[in-house]
Amino acid sequence: MSETIENQYSTGLSRPSIERALLDAGKDLDDLAPADLGALEDFHTMGRFATAQLLELTGITGDSRVLDAGSGIGGTARYLADHYGCAVTAVDLTAEYCDTHRWLNRLVGFDDSITVRQGDVTALPLPHGFVDVVVSQHVQMNVADKARLYGEARRVLTPGGRLALWDLTIGDGSALDFPLPWADAPARSHLVTPDELRTLVTSAGFAVQHWNDLTETASSLMQALLAQPPQPLGLHAFVTDFGRKAENLTRALADGRLRAIQGVATAIGS
Repeated sequence: MSETIENQYSTGLSRPSIERALLDAGKDLDDLAPADLGALEDFHTMGRFATAQLLELTGITGDSRVLDAGSGIGGTARYLADHYGCAVTAVDLTAEYCDTHRWLNRLVGFDDSITVRQGDVTALPLPHGFVDVVVSQHVQMNVADKARLYGEARRVLTPGGRLALWDLTIGDGSALDFPLPWADAPARSHLVTPDELRTLVTSAGFAVQHWNDLTETASSLMQALLAQPPQPLGLHAFVTDFGRKAENLTRALADGRLRAIQGVATAIGS
């Protein structure tokens, strides 16, 4: 899996491209606040809105130990540190994203709050029962072995801990148009149906507490975002061909080829 993911996300340009976008937006890199990173750091459908809504369902407090599994450049991890004041461990497979994540953490003063580790979400570099919450947003679409993905999430959670997920799944079964934000070609995309996803989660030792189909909301918001005039800050700053990928995603949500699923599940057993 590692080579495929590296090929999908590594460009060698993430940090310099983001730095240029911040400067073009008039930001002072020596006086940067978390909110200044705005729309460029949340690499998933509905961005910060989806993250905030998901985490509200999860019961996170300042005492929670949280894993951002598949953290990208760190938008969710920094949101957790900023809004909840909790300790965050972030794991991502792509070395370039981990380096960019650490750099952005330093810029906004979260070095001590967030630990960034390069690693595979199907073989997490963490001990058993290490965290109280695992957050997984738009990760499973790249993972063929989802049983291992959710098995690892259960392993690193304390009993009663929560898995919070925000993901895209198969809709009506019609062919998708590529490229998409998570896959330039079909071989890199590993989608299942909503029912299959839920079964994978429960089979890994979780009891589902929330399971919401937010496709209509996601479609409307994505269409509104695409209609806005271009801005310096956005995912296009570091995601290759992002405009076309976002258009293909938005059309597939609108016509039912993709579904957007929000879920929270509790770890059961010992």
